[in-house]
Amino acid sequence: MKILILRFSSIGDIILTTPVIRTLKTKIEDAKVHFATKKKYSNLLQENPYLDEIHELKSKESDLINELKSEKFDLIIDLHCNLRTWIIQKKLGTKAYKFNKLNIKKWLYTNFKIDLLPNLHVVDRYLATLNPLKIKSDTLGLDFFIPEKDEIQINWLPLTHQNGYIAVVIGATYHTKRLPANRLIELCDRINQPIILLGDEDDKSIGDKIYNFFKNNSSQSNNEEDIALKLGKKAVIFNACGKFNLNQSASLIKNADFVFTHDTGLMHIAAAFKKHIFTIWGSTTPKFGMYPYRTTFVVFENTHLKCRPCSKIGFEKCPKNHFKCMNDLTFDFHLSN
Repeated sequence: MKILILRFSSIGDIILTTPVIRTLKTKIEDAKVHFATKKKYSNLLQENPYLDEIHELKSKESDLINELKSEKFDLIIDLHCNLRTWIIQKKLGTKAYKFNKLNIKKWLYTNFKIDLLPNLHVVDRYLATLNPLKIKSDTLGLDFFIPEKDEIQINWLPLTHQNGYIAVVIGATYHTKRLPANRLIELCDRINQPIILLGDEDDKSIGDKIYNFFKNNSSQSNNEEDIALKLGKKAVIFNACGKFNLNQSASLIKNADFVFTHDTGLMHIAAAFKKHIFTIWGSTTPKFGMYPYRTTFVVFENTHLKCRPCSKIGFEKCPKNHFKCMNDLTFDFHLSN
């Protein structure tokens, strides 16, 4: 059976499809599993041994449709379920099983706080799309495969981080899913261990601000170093934002002792490596079913606000202009290996 999976974005959502890919490949005899996604996300799947072929949406949708038509698929698994995937299904004329995005229930929850959402992870809802095939999924969780060339070597890191570190993901797509810089500084101070900050080039300036804060407060003089040691100040910052590609950042997460992260794609990569994750939630909520899958995790969220969740994906600015979901968040945790 030749099967096409459709999911065009984004990083986290595509990683969450990996149990579906694995289930189809391992549970259906002689299955040929293809995946269609946007070109910029195809690298997430390049090393996946359960995929036979990846089809990229580059510029013209018609080019992709013509490419897919030539494959003569037996079945489409639509895990995106939008206008684009509906058009593809119609053009290919192939039987399709579709994922239910629960958009109406999410809208009711974000706008009127009417909670009709199922207590079910989105991965399990993805897998439910396969129910008509009468195949049983495994319990192995998410997959993420790093090319050997992108595995971070320990000597690439500062000496201060070669005996262990905590990964702190400071980036996220939308502002209302990110802690402000002052709260990130507070969090790093609370962690009080060698820390690697992770994010893309856009997060570099915030990372530099955090790095400079701890550098200026721990090394201005020998006397201050003595005071810091007496107070147990051990937060040493390595700002890796913009220094590494996504696979290399994933390697840093894989080798971290713990991971602190916003609701973002790197959170799901951490889950794929079964890390102990401390998750930070602002305008979104774990109740949407996007929390770390099949791994140990802790949730930091402000549950005393009537205004949250205010969005299923986030905003560039707090709609209420107070940002209490992040500004009033409490960090209560203890780290022990």
